[in-house]
Amino acid sequence: QVQLQESGPGLVKPSQTLSLTCTVSGGSITTSYYAWTWIRQPPGKGLEWMGVIGYDGSTYYSPSLKSRTSISRDNAKNTVYLQMNSLQPEDTAAYYCNAAVLDRDYWGQGTQVTVSS
Repeated sequence: QVQLQESGPGLVKPSQTLSLTCTVSGGSITTSYYAWTWIRQPPGKGLEWMGVIGYDGSTYYSPSLKSRTSISRDNAKNTVYLQMNSLQPEDTAAYYCNAAVLDRDYWGQGTQVTVSS
């Protein structure tokens, strides 16, 4: 079973860059047809799809976040990354890593990111 573990700084100052890590175990991030997605949930709001990196390394982003978001991976470390720059207080949220393939769906426990000076 695929397991995901997000990690990150917790607290980021406005205008700084956020870097999050999703460490994957129980399966390879290059396994065919898997898609690795970053999703966030601001306090009191719904889930927001941020972007995805496919098993083949292709990436797609939410149009509203595309200009300041990048998703990458390290195959040797079996890890997926999220980088977002120019953070603002409204980027405060729980950030989740998700793995999906066909009819299966796996979630990490999430990592809280607070943007505050």
